[in-house]
Amino acid sequence: MLKHPSNTAQMDNPAFRLAALDSDFLLGDSTRGIRFQLEYMKAEESLRRQNIESTVVVFGSARVREDDGNGWYEKARAFAKLCSNVGGAKLNHQGPRMNVIATGGGPGIMEAANRGAYDAGALNIGYNITLPMEQQPNPYSSPELTFRFHYFAMRKMHFAMRAAGLVVFPGGFGTLDELFELLTLRQTGKMTKALPVILFDSKFWKSAINFEYFAAEKLIKPKDLELFTFADTPQQAWDALVARGLHVPEITA
Repeated sequence: MLKHPSNTAQMDNPAFRLAALDSDFLLGDSTRGIRFQLEYMKAEESLRRQNIESTVVVFGSARVREDDGNGWYEKARAFAKLCSNVGGAKLNHQGPRMNVIATGGGPGIMEAANRGAYDAGALNIGYNITLPMEQQPNPYSSPELTFRFHYFAMRKMHFAMRAAGLVVFPGGFGTLDELFELLTLRQTGKMTKALPVILFDSKFWKSAINFEYFAAEKLIKPKDLELFTFADTPQQAWDALVARGLHVPEITA
């Protein structure tokens, strides 16, 4: 009787792995679209599980430190605490969680805003991103809502999808990238819902960017300057969001 050869080579070969368990395949070039979809689905399922309908997004520099003299950290923390207490993030109303604080999940202004929501006892979101110099999540974002993305585009999509308001503290290239991304969506009509945009610390923003010059040179319409406004205190930022259409549920005692 002929002896059959061993099938060890077949079973050990990567081709025999279940596709869903084959990390080499899943991380390959041809499955990039699937990975993109998975990054959407994983965060989306968690957000739905926590019944989160809308967010207030806080952007700002990762380099800002507590007690560094300019007060940005403390004001971001105070704003997020105020928003979380009165905006509907704590489910002390009928319906889903609303105006939940969402940040990039890292240090600096992001940490301050997550910390303010944490102080209020409210769920809050950290949308972290994998970088060459690894970003660690700050300890104040809700663990079940602390995500990590590989693709900037998908991270930005999640920022935009539930955003009901945007408060932008001073920051560098990353902050400007995120700010102008959302302003462009509003300007072009790709984001049709109202999105109040508040630039925190009017002195900083008016010194850093001459917005009026864009309009003067006819690079934007004068009306585009109405897409945002300025605030200098946490209460002013909150009042400006509400005045510009932020929906706030009726809070019960």
